Amino acid sequence: MRFFFCLFLLFCHSVDSFAQQPYTNRRPKIGLALSGGGAKGLAHIGILKAVDSAGLKIDFVTGTSMGSVVGGLYAVGYSGDSIEKIARRTDWDALLTNRTSLRSMIMEEKGDYGRFAVELPLVRRKFQLPTGVLEGQELWLLLNSLLSPAYTTNDFSQLSIPFQCIGTEVESGSAVAISQGNLTSAIRASMAIPTVFTAVDVDGCKMVDGGLVRNFPVTDVKGMGADYVVGSSVSSGLLPQEKLTNAAQILLQIVFFQEALDEPREVALCDIYIKHPIDDFSAASFNRANELIDLGIREGNRIYPQLKDLADSLDALYGPSGFVEDRLPRVDSLLITSCEVWGLRRTTYDYFTRMMGFKKDRYYKVEELNEMVRQVFGTRYYNRITYELRPQPDGSAGIVFHVEENPATYAKLGMHYNGFSNASLIANLTTRNFLLPDSRSQIGVNISENFRARAEHLQYVGRHRNRALIGSLYFESYNFTTYDDFRKDGLFRQSWFNSELKFQWSQRRRSTAGLGYRYEILQYRPSIQSQFDLRGRNRLNTALFYYQWNTLDRPVFPGRGVRFDGEMGYVLRQNPAVTFFNNGEPIGNLDSFGIRYNDYGRIWANLETYTPWRNRFTFFTQTQLGVNFNYRDNLLNNFYIGGLNRLHRNQVTFAGLSEGSAYASNILAFQLGLRRELFNNLFLTLRANAAVKDFIDSENRFLEPRFLSGYALTLGYNFALGPLEFSLQYSDQAQQFGTYINLGFSF
Repeated sequence: MRFFFCLFLLFCHSVDSFAQQPYTNRRPKIGLALSGGGAKGLAHIGILKAVDSAGLKIDFVTGTSMGSVVGGLYAVGYSGDSIEKIARRTDWDALLTNRTSLRSMIMEEKGDYGRFAVELPLVRRKFQLPTGVLEGQELWLLLNSLLSPAYTTNDFSQLSIPFQCIGTEVESGSAVAISQGNLTSAIRASMAIPTVFTAVDVDGCKMVDGGLVRNFPVTDVKGMGADYVVGSSVSSGLLPQEKLTNAAQILLQIVFFQEALDEPREVALCDIYIKHPIDDFSAASFNRANELIDLGIREGNRIYPQLKDLADSLDALYGPSGFVEDRLPRVDSLLITSCEVWGLRRTTYDYFTRMMGFKKDRYYKVEELNEMVRQVFGTRYYNRITYELRPQPDGSAGIVFHVEENPATYAKLGMHYNGFSNASLIANLTTRNFLLPDSRSQIGVNISENFRARAEHLQYVGRHRNRALIGSLYFESYNFTTYDDFRKDGLFRQSWFNSELKFQWSQRRRSTAGLGYRYEILQYRPSIQSQFDLRGRNRLNTALFYYQWNTLDRPVFPGRGVRFDGEMGYVLRQNPAVTFFNNGEPIGNLDSFGIRYNDYGRIWANLETYTPWRNRFTFFTQTQLGVNFNYRDNLLNNFYIGGLNRLHRNQVTFAGLSEGSAYASNILAFQLGLRRELFNNLFLTLRANAAVKDFIDSENRFLEPRFLSGYALTLGYNFALGPLEFSLQYSDQAQQFGTYINLGFSF
């Protein structure tokens, strides 16, 4: 009975649609209109799955904002199932930021990347406030990758399903149905929400989110020739007054006011209208992507009988539609025979392509091109890098890169707090090519009770910029608590001046090896007398070799990768002017205490590994080794044990102990950890560690070691200022619980 009822409805609709034109026995065209709505637009995927399951052939697709992303993929040829898999595996947090993976950074930039809450560019001799607008670098690359099968098509009517997406022209404020050009740029323009994403140039016009004027593009799909429209809307409409609780909500209410007026007219044009129940979600609910997809699937299941009856009725009247679920063209590798780079000012074409590793007349997969873009983005010379592929007459492809360079100078600000270093304001000024070409210079200060300052100049040498000469100056002044059998015993202030000259060679953004020379001045001044004290100054010279390896995916709460820092050095030419005290009395004969200032070798190494494990779990390890060989117990270059974050010279982090709770001339420490992401950016971490110390004497003979063990449970949240961590820790040797608070990144 339902089948015949659908036939009757279809007949009535056809009579109405063609009342003013001669009758033709052609199959009615089916249009699909997908509204915008940010994250809520992921619910459209469920409707596509239902359309595919019903075998309903769609003839035209229109979409706005997120609807243009989902609709564009469907028009290119992806099935509903394929789009679901893409959406579920996408890291939306990483996608919707201006940051890229730490793995893409060159080694010289990994240390500072993502560590400052605010970065202010110097433009026309003025520091500009951050705009809060996203370039969406990773979003561009993802869209380029997904849409690459259609790179030869500039006319969207020639896609597997004819397609249009809706943008808003900035100058006139009018809605524009974008139907040709670069598909990636068109879709990116359609979702460029003002104040969130930057505007996009499309055919010489600045475009922003089409949802400002027409969020539900039913009129446009009708204009393409659709006789029958399936419309899927995730629009929430205007908020009631009682829900307008902040300035951002009021601003968005104003921005989308015209769209709310347009919505009822568009709804009236739908033949099948799906209104998703998404009141509990917002446009920013990407952290609930799976829930939104599941919600859309439930709506698709609910509407499936109507879609199935429509497909069966059309097939009964007009014969099989030729429906094909997976229409995606297959593209393996592209032969790229031409290359252009637009937007270069301070850098050159040769530098850009060399840092990418790009060469013409070679075959590339799109994933390889994306990774090469990330590589050159990792130099931090560029704010945005996009590209478009252009078909050539001989069947090969050309590529055009559009770049926006970063300003040469940035002022950076951050905050840091923990119980050892207290509250700090961190300021940094970084400039490139200021003293010499191919260089980076920076100065930074840590303003707090424990003052620190650094100046550094890095000069690249060689054509490939994988070798660098680095000169640096560093100063810090810290209060250290002394401990006797893990109980607080006294307080002294240590001042440390360090100057270094290094030559290093980096490879593949993963490793760095180098030689260097370090000159240090250490000064000690007791503030609260302890049983064993020292006062005075020592100078140390160290010749060193170092090696670093870093494949971590992010600077805080890494989910995968390995980091290694290792140094072998030889300490020579000490120049001490130090007096030791025992119970307040100067020690005249230092030999009786085994204290000498001989030359000695030294090794320091830190190895961290991070491995994803099951859903939202990360298993990690840390191994630390510090050894002073032939070391005569002079205490001035010992390793200080304790703390969860690296903050000071010669520190061995150790869960369960406060900074400097113990010291040793040699130590081996191992830590096991398990971290669970409870919610988006909220982590619970369990650590257990053990260490053996003082297992080698001054003659390099093995001794019976002392054993340490400790544990920590940490609740951490990653937000704009950096990590915020609250820890409860315990040590078996100290036999006491302690708390630890850390906010932000240390200097």
